[in-house]
Amino acid sequence: MDKEPLLLVSSDADGRSGQPQSLPQPQSQPQAPLHSPFKKLMAALFYAVCSLLITIVNKSVLTSYRFPSFQVLAFGQMMTTIIVLYASKKCRVVDFPDLSSRTLYDISPLPLIYLGNMVFGLGGTKELSLPMFTMLRRFSILMTMVGEYYVLSVRPKLPVKISVGLMVLGAVIAASNDLGFNLAGYVFVLISDVMTASNGVFTKKSLVNQEMGKYGIMFYCALFMAPFSLYLIWQTGDVDSALAYPNWLHIPFILQFLLSCIMGFILNYSVMLCTQYNSALTTTIIGCLKNILVTYLGMFIGGDYIFSMANFVGINLSVIGSIVYTYVTFRPTKSGSAQKVGLDQVRIITHK
Repeated sequence: MDKEPLLLVSSDADGRSGQPQSLPQPQSQPQAPLHSPFKKLMAALFYAVCSLLITIVNKSVLTSYRFPSFQVLAFGQMMTTIIVLYASKKCRVVDFPDLSSRTLYDISPLPLIYLGNMVFGLGGTKELSLPMFTMLRRFSILMTMVGEYYVLSVRPKLPVKISVGLMVLGAVIAASNDLGFNLAGYVFVLISDVMTASNGVFTKKSLVNQEMGKYGIMFYCALFMAPFSLYLIWQTGDVDSALAYPNWLHIPFILQFLLSCIMGFILNYSVMLCTQYNSALTTTIIGCLKNILVTYLGMFIGGDYIFSMANFVGINLSVIGSIVYTYVTFRPTKSGSAQKVGLDQVRIITHK
């Protein structure tokens, strides 16, 4: 016999099947999917803007004003995160679980990754020119893709692999002819790349499997690592260097130092938001994509970029790879949205 039209089966309070009903109109659906394309795009753009601003501000504080300690600046960003989130929790603006004996276990190894990413990232910002810093940061994309494969079992598609290959190849070409080579800066940034990749992968895993939430992860990562950070800057003598810094009464420097601390908190929030709505790989690549602007601005900001043709070509090749990935990731897919509606919102049967 011929099949009858598709019907939606309703259930009563006891869970028993009721009478077949017509499919509801689109406006009667309860709500849009949580991770809608619009939310994904807005989270990515928010992170890109925050990452762009804090890179420029940090570069100004550490290079233009020659602030002697990137570790002190990292500690200031940690303390800002702790103070803002604690005050927000007390005022019931945000909510996250109270400290318990399982808290450290629930978010491990994120606190150690959080500290390493912040410290080595700022160290690389201080030691390298902005264009070279942003190019070497692209290695975190490859590391994130590998981490997603082994930790989250995510298998990237061919267009994603090609775009990532372009970004990394461009970074290699640019770094191979870097006339301002700085070994310490290269080591700092590559360690930061490992930390960034690990942070993205394990943050995504924690947001999916834990009840801590993004605010809890941010707060406890900063809380657990702040004492270690303070001990580190005390032992290295950075506290004395920072206290002896002559520009503490210079208003423009103070404003930019405070802005860097505040932006550190906002950046961490934007990372959590982008990772929650997108993949860890997308968050990492968006962090590099915003560097299209930073890369070219960096040729004029800071005064430490040395031009060479190979370096310039590598930078542009890496930028092209970033644009390709953005197109592949955020282009609309009609079939995907139709399948999601069919799986998540209705249950249909056919009658023969």
